[in-house]
Amino acid sequence: FFFSSRRRHTRSSLVSWARRCVQETGIDLRTTIGGEIVEIKLAKLWPLLAIFAIVIVVFFGPIYTIDATERGVLVTWGKVSDKSIDPGIHFRIPIMQNVERFNVKTQKYEAEGTAASKDLQTVNTKVAVIYHLRQESVPKIYADLGQFYGESIIQPTVQEVLKASAARFSAEQLITNRSTVASTIQDLLHQRLYVYGIIVESTAITDFKFSESFTQAIEAKVTASQQMLKAETDLKRIQVEAQQKVTQAKAEADALNLQKQAITPELIELRKVEMQTKAVEKWDGKLPMY
Repeated sequence: FFFSSRRRHTRSSLVSWARRCVQETGIDLRTTIGGEIVEIKLAKLWPLLAIFAIVIVVFFGPIYTIDATERGVLVTWGKVSDKSIDPGIHFRIPIMQNVERFNVKTQKYEAEGTAASKDLQTVNTKVAVIYHLRQESVPKIYADLGQFYGESIIQPTVQEVLKASAARFSAEQLITNRSTVASTIQDLLHQRLYVYGIIVESTAITDFKFSESFTQAIEAKVTASQQMLKAETDLKRIQVEAQQKVTQAKAEADALNLQKQAITPELIELRKVEMQTKAVEKWDGKLPMY
């Protein structure tokens, strides 16, 4: 009697649990529990199943696409394929294979490094590296460097190249020959990154910073040069003005000498005759009264 009562209690509890599940989840399913028929409704579960199916197809489905600015790498159970995947629609085996995408358009990487110049001046340099990935080298880049190749290879290479380049020039040359310095940095970066499948298109030095004492010395030198240039300009101006005055005085003296040389006794008599003629022309025929 005791066990029979216990079984009836257990069956009643299962039935109550099943009906409670029906009320909470709305499952549409008919089953028998302890000889009693329990109807379970699935109406509210279909949307959840549909969403789950879409997620499975989108994220784990066999179809994927590669954009025009990308190249893909197919990885099968951790093994990297030898050939990159071109743009378009492709197929893969879900779970077994996954695709890693790489941007192959022109990109910019900015880096900063501290180095010593040829005359042992500390210089902090900021450069911008313009580069792109070689399309056929994408699988090798992923296998050797992974997705974060900028931090793993570009950054340390830039640091090394900045030190090597700065050591070739004095601090003053780094300032005055900036284009030559940038060209040197670009050539070294191209040589060292090309082996990894990274093509350096150009580099630009965005900033040079020296120690405070050296900066003050440069400013003082520039100020002195400007003052010297101003003094030279003023001296040239004064010399030109003095030369102009000498030339003018010489011209006046030459003109006076010419006038003196032109005065002769005949010229004096001629001038007297001309004056007398003008006086006669002005006379009105009356004699002066005394």
